Amino acid sequence: MNVNNFASIEQITGQYINSRTASDKNVKDTHISFTQALDNAKSLHSSEVTFSKHASERLKTRNISLTDNQLNRLNEGARKAQNKGITESLVLLDDLAFIVNTKNNTVITAMNSNSQEENVYTNIDGAVVM
Repeated sequence: MNVNNFASIEQITGQYINSRTASDKNVKDTHISFTQALDNAKSLHSSEVTFSKHASERLKTRNISLTDNQLNRLNEGARKAQNKGITESLVLLDDLAFIVNTKNNTVITAMNSNSQEENVYTNIDGAVVM
């Protein structure tokens, strides 16, 4: 019985728990929306390939330098491979060959015609000729 017009502990606890649950649902929904927004932002900004440490070293030791046009074509080739479901792609560009991991949008290694000794490429599941 509520003699002094004060709420009982049970009433307050019930209100607190119910409001907390609703609040937690809102936070969870916001988190999902934020995660989706973050993923969308990443995909917009990750259209350019990055070069792994190994690939960067190969570019340097093999004296490979890319023009802006070649870099744009490499990005386009990686995008085409990703759209076709290729995860480890060989992208052939002029006299250059790149192995690209399309999940990470990362060039794994780079070769020019001088370093393509046997013209054998392993651990790929598709190729794009640009």
